[in-house]
Amino acid sequence: MVHKFNPKSIKKLDDEWRRENLPPIETLKKLGLEATDSVADIGCGIGYFTISAASLIGNNNAFALDTSPEMLAEVELRSKAAGIKNIETVKTEELDLMIPDESVSFGLMVNVIHEIVDKNQFLEESSRIIKPGGRLAIIDWEKGETAMGPPVDHRIGREELTAMLREINFESQETMNFTENFYGLVFSKK
Repeated sequence: MVHKFNPKSIKKLDDEWRRENLPPIETLKKLGLEATDSVADIGCGIGYFTISAASLIGNNNAFALDTSPEMLAEVELRSKAAGIKNIETVKTEELDLMIPDESVSFGLMVNVIHEIVDKNQFLEESSRIIKPGGRLAIIDWEKGETAMGPPVDHRIGREELTAMLREINFESQETMNFTENFYGLVFSKK
């Protein structure tokens, strides 16, 4: 069984701790998001990163993908309040992202992979929506004890995740740390 985020804890998705540890604009720039990109925020939650990504890419497409209608409704409220008009919210299934093949140049996954039962199939489905030469940026919990986050046995280490992505034709571009809690990985699709 995997650890799933409880939507009742929605306030944790945008609080002072998260803004201090993963400030959205700075984090997206560190991951290499460019103004020319089109983006899919896979497992977008409340749009914490989606809205900032959409503002950084101007009129290019930003897809907010999530299995939770409640989360997508929050993205719509927040994007409207921010005056952002280039976000398309899409209700997905865990293993069907519901957007066309090669739709985006930049896929983003923040604290999602540890929640997925069939990680290989999920990563293959994520690959499907990214253009050749596009990038997939992943941030997730370090595989070790931290003050917060999912149980350690539910987390996936960066080495294991890198090996899984190499198997499906991704090449590691960059590895980074975001505080002692999170690692970041950026891959390019061959």
